[in-house]
Amino acid sequence: MPSVHTVSTSRIASPHPAWGAVFSMALGVVVLIASEFMPVSLLTPIARDLVISQGQAGQAISVSGLFAVLTSLLNTPLTGRFDRKKVLIGFTLLLTFSGLIVTFAANGVMFMTGRALLGVAIGGFWSMSTATVMRLVPVHAVARGLALINGGNALAATIAAPLGSFLGQYIGWRGAFFIVVPLAIVAFVWQWRAIPHLPAASRQQGSANPFRLLRYPHVALGMTGIMLFFMGQFAVFTYLRPFLEEVTQISVNQLSLTLLALGAFGLLGTWMIGHLLQRRLFAWLVAIPLAMALIVGLLIETGASFMFVGPLLALWGLVATPAPVAWGLWLSKALPDDAETGGGLMVAVIQGAITLGAGVGGVLFDAVGWWSPFAFGLLLLLGSALFAWFAMINSVRINMAAVEH
Repeated sequence: MPSVHTVSTSRIASPHPAWGAVFSMALGVVVLIASEFMPVSLLTPIARDLVISQGQAGQAISVSGLFAVLTSLLNTPLTGRFDRKKVLIGFTLLLTFSGLIVTFAANGVMFMTGRALLGVAIGGFWSMSTATVMRLVPVHAVARGLALINGGNALAATIAAPLGSFLGQYIGWRGAFFIVVPLAIVAFVWQWRAIPHLPAASRQQGSANPFRLLRYPHVALGMTGIMLFFMGQFAVFTYLRPFLEEVTQISVNQLSLTLLALGAFGLLGTWMIGHLLQRRLFAWLVAIPLAMALIVGLLIETGASFMFVGPLLALWGLVATPAPVAWGLWLSKALPDDAETGGGLMVAVIQGAITLGAGVGGVLFDAVGWWSPFAFGLLLLLGSALFAWFAMINSVRINMAAVEH
C-alpha cells in the first residue's frame, strides 16, 4: 500500500471539540454547493437574459469546475504558510463576492467571471475541509464531523435546483442567485467567530504532489472510474431543464416539483447507502453507474411522456446522489494512510470531470441536439462501471498477495 508524508499537525485533533466551527463550515458547504448547481434549473432564463445559448449558459458549471480543479491543486503550495482559519474564511468571503458579481452580471463574460471566483472558493474550501475538521474535533469524533460536512453537501444538492426553479419564476434568476449572498455573509461571520486559529503546519518533503498516487494501479483505476462517473452524471444533469421544457414540455411548477422529488429521493438514497455499503462495496460501485446508464437510456426513449420521466428522475436521485459516499469509502480503504492526499486528488478529479462533462455536453447540445449529451453520459457511465470492476479485480489481487506474504 502506498504511503506518503502528510501535513503533520493536520492529524492532531483537538481534545475539546469545536462543534460550532464544524457547523459553520457545514453552512459554508451548503452555500457553496447551492451556488455551484443553481444554474442547472435556471439555464433558460439566464441564456435569454444574457443573450447566449443554453449550451453556453451550461458552461457556468464548467467554468466553476475548472477553477475549482486549479485551486484544489495549488491551494496548499500557495497558501500553506498562512493560518488555515484566515485562508478558509477568505474563500468564504470570495464566495460572497462571486454571488454579487453573478447577480448583477450585465453580460456573459461578467457572469462567467463570477462563476470562476466561485470555482476558486469551491476548490479551496473543499481541499481544506477534511484536514480542518481533523484539527477541530477529537479523533473519535472526526467521522461525525465529516458526516456533518457531507450532510451539508447533500442538503444543498437537494434544494439548489428546485429552489432555484421555484424562486426564478417569482424573483427572476438574479434574485435566486442573490439569495446565497446573505447566507454566505452569515457563514463568514460565524466561521470568523467560531473557528480557532489554526497555525500553518510544517510540511515534510515528498508530500506536495498528489499525482504520485496514480503510479499505483488500484488508485489509477479507481480515480478513472470516479472521473468517468462524474463526467457522465453532469453531461446529463446539467441539461435536465432544457430537456424537461423542450422534450417533456412540463410547466415551471412541474419542473420545481420534479427536481424536488429528485433531491428528496437523493437524500433517501444517501441515508440508505450507509447501511448497504457495509458489504460488497465494489458491487455497488459497479451497480450504481449501470443503473444510471439504464435510466438515461429510458429517458431518451420515453422523454416525451412525463408519466415515465417523473419516476425515472426520482430513481436517478435515489441512485446517483449517494454515489460520492461510496467512492469516499473506497478512498478510505484504498489509501488508509494517505486519505488526506488522496482526498485532494479526488477533489481535482471530480471537479475536472464535472467541467468536462458539462462542457462537452453543452457543445453536443448546441451542435447535435438534446439527446446527444444524454447518450454521451450513458457511455461514460458504462465506462465508470467497467473501471470500478477493474479496480475490484486489482484490489482482490492486492489482498491475496498480502495474505500470501
